[in-house]
Parts: sequence; C-alpha cells; structure tokens
Amino acid sequence: MTITAPARIEESADVDPRAAIGAGTSVWHLAQVRENATIGEGCIIGRGTYIGPGVVMGDRCKVQNHALVYEPAVVESGAFIGPAVVLTNDHLPRAVTPAGELKTAEDWQPVGVHIREGASIGARAVCVAPVTIGRWAMVAAGAVVTRDVPDFALVAGVPARLLGWVGEAGTPLEPVGRDTYRCPVTGRTYLQRGERLEPHPSTDDPSPAQKWPFDDLPRKNNPI
Repeated sequence: MTITAPARIEESADVDPRAAIGAGTSVWHLAQVRENATIGEGCIIGRGTYIGPGVVMGDRCKVQNHALVYEPAVVESGAFIGPAVVLTNDHLPRAVTPAGELKTAEDWQPVGVHIREGASIGARAVCVAPVTIGRWAMVAAGAVVTRDVPDFALVAGVPARLLGWVGEAGTPLEPVGRDTYRCPVTGRTYLQRGERLEPHPSTDDPSPAQKWPFDDLPRKNNPI
C-alpha cells in the first residue's frame, strides 16, 4: 500500500496493499479500497464505501457512506459522490454464460463511468456505464443516468432528463438574455450553444480542464 502521510486509514477499513492513498485523505470505517486503486490528496472515503480495482480518483473528492464505485471508473478532482450512489460497470449483466456456467472475469468486458471535475452525484443515484458526467454537472438524488450529461447540466428522474443548468457553486443559473445565464452566487455568466453550456469567454475559468485517462475515448451515448 502506498500511503502519503498524513493520510488517515481507520482500523476497520480494508485497503489493499497495492492501492495508493494521497496525503490528507481519510478512509473511514468498513470502507474497502481494492488493488491498484489510486485516490488523490484530501479526499474523504465514507463509511462502508467500495472503491474497485484500478479506479482512479483525483484530489479533494467526497465519496459518501455506502457508495459503490466499480472499476474502471474515473473520478476527477472535486467530484462529489453521495450516499449509496452506484457507478455500474456491466452494460449487459449476467451471472452465467449461455451454457449455464458461472461467469469469470474473462467472460465480460467492464465499462466505466467517468465523473468529470467538480460534478456532483446525489444520494442513491445510479450511473449506468458507459456514461460521462460533465464538469460541474449535478445529478439529482435517486436519478438513473443512462446517457452522457453535459457540463453544468442539472438532471433528474428515471431516466435522467435535463432540467436546467448550474454553476460551480451548485446554484441554478438565472437566464439574463438570449441563451445567456448568470450564477447568482459568483456572478459568472455562461452561454448556451445548442445542448451545451459554456462559460462566457469574457470571464476567467477558475478551474481549467485537465487530461484524464478517458479523454481520448469516444462518447458512447448521446448527451441528455
């Protein structure tokens, strides 16, 4: 196990020796972090959570109690995963093969959920892989996400549908003109271009995008 001091690992947590835990990260009671998982600095891994083999997580993420983060998920910095959230990894799940034999790791190809920087997944939501949750997007509690979610989108329902837009503060954006929105907290403005929202070019981006392992893969689902 690679632990960068002063990470905090509760005694009842099960952290594989091959996992890497960043400085300032807390892994709470009964959580399980599997082999080759990488968790960044300043994260909170809540009680009873599961982090699968090879999962990649950035800095300052919060994973709340009993969330299930199955491999090969990628979670960028500043993401929030609420209580009992499930990130799936099998698009066509079966316990057995057509011949009736119990499936092994060689009998299926795992697919992952990619949560981008600053995004939030509400309590008991399910993200059905393969999907990407865009930067600073917000998924409502209890939602079932089956398609990619654009940056800054607010989605809810089963299946999840676009309800509006949110800013970095998480507050719904207010329309201030044609295809123009403003955050009532930060004052930042955004422009809607079709089904996408982008920060107004006249404002600075406080959190520039960074390169992550799934960035070069094509989107598999049309956006919500």
